[in-house]
Amino acid sequence: MNNAQKKILVVDDDTTFLLMLKSFLEKKGYIAHTVSNAEKGLQAILSESFDLILSDYRMPGMDGMELLKTLDSKNINIPIILVTSYGDIKLAVKAIKLGAADYLTKPVNPDELIALVESVLKKPVKNPPPTTADQVRVHRGDNDEYILGVSDNTQKVNEHAELVGPTNMSVLLQGESGTGKEYVAQQIHNFSKRSKKAFVAIDCGSLSKELANSELFGHVKGSFTGAATDHTGQFELANGGTLFLDEIGNLGYDIQIKLLRAIQEKVIRPVGGKVDIPIDVRLISATNENLVDAISSGKFREDLYHRINEFKIEISPLRLRPEEIEQFAHFFLAKANSELEKDISGFTSDTLNFLKNYDWPGNLRELKNVVKRSVLLTKDSLITKTALPSEILNKQDSNALKSLQDSTDLKQLESILEKQKIMEAMEQAKYNKSKAAKLLNIDRKTLYNKIKIYGLEV
Repeated sequence: MNNAQKKILVVDDDTTFLLMLKSFLEKKGYIAHTVSNAEKGLQAILSESFDLILSDYRMPGMDGMELLKTLDSKNINIPIILVTSYGDIKLAVKAIKLGAADYLTKPVNPDELIALVESVLKKPVKNPPPTTADQVRVHRGDNDEYILGVSDNTQKVNEHAELVGPTNMSVLLQGESGTGKEYVAQQIHNFSKRSKKAFVAIDCGSLSKELANSELFGHVKGSFTGAATDHTGQFELANGGTLFLDEIGNLGYDIQIKLLRAIQEKVIRPVGGKVDIPIDVRLISATNENLVDAISSGKFREDLYHRINEFKIEISPLRLRPEEIEQFAHFFLAKANSELEKDISGFTSDTLNFLKNYDWPGNLRELKNVVKRSVLLTKDSLITKTALPSEILNKQDSNALKSLQDSTDLKQLESILEKQKIMEAMEQAKYNKSKAAKLLNIDRKTLYNKIKIYGLEV
């Protein structure tokens, strides 16, 4: 396939840089589409197909890392190259671990850019980018897999889900990103009298103002530019069942007004439509922010808040229920074995210790990704610590350093510091051992020996 058939989306808030990249890429035979922020980029991705994304890391609003995470959460497998300043290299390496194809540092060298673009485009993409309709997950019945956590916090959540499930009360799920709010919503649906009907989940955080109106309430043909056919909204798709609105706090104020009307009057009107459509939907909402603060700042309607908050369930972050880490790790291991067609039997004891001592800022979603990555990297029957990302290994060393602050064991302190410096150099050198050795001012053989001693083989 030649360059003229390759379509690249460029996302950057620097208009001069956008024009420069567009001109340069088009001279090389690519089709270049440019947008000035990640929100517009996400809208473009949901409406048309691209072969590659070039995104700046630092932007107002949603940054490049958040764009990457959003694409990953939606299983949109378009390769993305992050463009960063030199000071953001450590973050760029972290982005690669989260799924970015590669990164470039500013100022961008044109020859390096084209070489990297060509290299990334040669790599096969597992699945084609999904359409907007693919972003909405519709489940029927109770066939989804769940795991009941053992902590008091989780057992309380399960009890509340079972208690409120059979009612028609609107439920608000409050918890950090990645804590499993959608799983709890599905659990409530399964306990409800609507369990044989549709469960429709939509991420409000990925919807622009224009897209939200159409996706939630639908539109009629010709109602706006690009509306070539009638479109059924998610309220209609969920009719008789449950509609789950994740990150509801991201909805614009005008959409909140229409949502309030839909809840109060049980009718919707598609964009461009002239007739109200009656709907019977049980609403479950979720947020990772404090909506009371959003009300105070004028970003969220108080009357809507009370409508969606007939029953609130607080979901604790994983760091507050450490007794579940091993349980969920084995659960995700089984799922990863199935998805990757592998047969890993478990974790070594020190690997489990690393998992248990990590704070998991990304909660269950991060744990799931770490386990899946570790399964992919593991060749033997057990997952060892060498398969874990450096941030988890570094956390263990950070804890060890704190415990040694009042110690006189200089030898142990020196070893921990040395290991940290080696890991930092490896990340900065993008795991090129020769470059890492130069950064550390040691020869390659010495570095290889230390990597082996500290169990840092990648």
